[in-house]
Amino acid sequence: MMQNNIVPVDVAKKMFEESGLACIGKAGIREINKLARDLEAASGQKFIHMEIGNPGLPAAQAGVEAQIKALRDGVAANYPPIDGAPVLKKEAARFIKNFLNLDIDPTNCVPTVGSMQGAFASFMICGHLDKKKNTILFIDPGFPVHKFQNKVLGIPMEHFDIYDYRGEKLRAKLEEVLSKGNIHSILYSNPNNPTWVCLTEEELSIIGEMANKYDVIVMEDLAYFGMDFRKDYSHPGVEPFQPSVGKYTDNYILMISSSKAFSYAGERCAILGISDKLAKRHYTDLKDFCGQEIFLRGILFGALHPLSSGTSHSAQHALAAVLKAVNDGTYNYREDVLEYGRKAELMKKAFTDNGFYITYDEDCGEPIADGFYFTYCYPGFTGADLVEEMLYYGISAISLDTCGSTKQGIRACTSLIKREEIPVLAQRLALFAMDHPQ
Repeated sequence: MMQNNIVPVDVAKKMFEESGLACIGKAGIREINKLARDLEAASGQKFIHMEIGNPGLPAAQAGVEAQIKALRDGVAANYPPIDGAPVLKKEAARFIKNFLNLDIDPTNCVPTVGSMQGAFASFMICGHLDKKKNTILFIDPGFPVHKFQNKVLGIPMEHFDIYDYRGEKLRAKLEEVLSKGNIHSILYSNPNNPTWVCLTEEELSIIGEMANKYDVIVMEDLAYFGMDFRKDYSHPGVEPFQPSVGKYTDNYILMISSSKAFSYAGERCAILGISDKLAKRHYTDLKDFCGQEIFLRGILFGALHPLSSGTSHSAQHALAAVLKAVNDGTYNYREDVLEYGRKAELMKKAFTDNGFYITYDEDCGEPIADGFYFTYCYPGFTGADLVEEMLYYGISAISLDTCGSTKQGIRACTSLIKREEIPVLAQRLALFAMDHPQ
């Protein structure tokens, strides 16, 4: 029975009812965020917000300055090229070479309105390449909105939880799914949102091998580029490089975000890096969908043109400047984003000290890295029930149910938590534990 809750029960229940949500604990990221804000306003209690992956650091200064200059130079008056500003395409190709050791021609580096649009465009096109292949495979857990995008597009989905198929076990699972012949593409994030699991070179090689065997396109979501802090991937042109399936197959699309590594989320600018061979491939079935037969032209004119007619002109100049600084070695983004890992370590301790457990606690036998996200659970609670219960204690997050996980628990984001709020988090977790003795 709750005795130490900081949000009054009657206030919370009224907000729950007014939210219109069928199940509070299974609500989406933005829905939970709105509910938490409403509870804050109604109760007067400031929440610990762990539900939304908003950057908690200032935007990369090189980008801010370049964007201001671009606006003053008049780019706002001109439509951006549908395939991207040449200066950004050049720096994107350099970045991919410097930090992934992959060669992609600048022609095939395409800016999008955030990785969200890059994913949506890729889903649109990949879903119409071959009439015999109508389904996408998610290697889960994953970003919930990607599934919603496919739902909107009417694309059937399959998925499995990577935690049950690490290492060589992944081969048999992929063989089982892909051998049916209906899968057109595979999507995963690395590091993984929400678990922070990081795929190994062995696993990436297996994915690449299976993609080649079954002619499946791999979409590699690199939203948290270089943020497995167990290794330093931040030095241009030298090992170690950010791991990528691009070493093992030509059937790949890279989704490189500026939101987390460079804290440039607000301007919605990202890069699709399409392998040179895939970009040039002809798909006769694609022509029936969008009038284009070549993959790259399908992305540009069959997806990005009707979606937004290009990406913000000034934001492209901003991202180009950030990438140039990183490519030239004058800006090391890792030094900034390491703060997420430091906070994750402190936050995890606050949870485990109060009877919580880290749900995805290992990464192929190693302790899970500290980073942008981690996952937790509490004995006796499903993930959905725990999300709802913790709202009474001024803590908001999302359930792993929404991420395609087979485990019960919650995704916690470290980004918006300030150092001085971690003791407050610990105090509230202690109150929760007092009310829910094990």
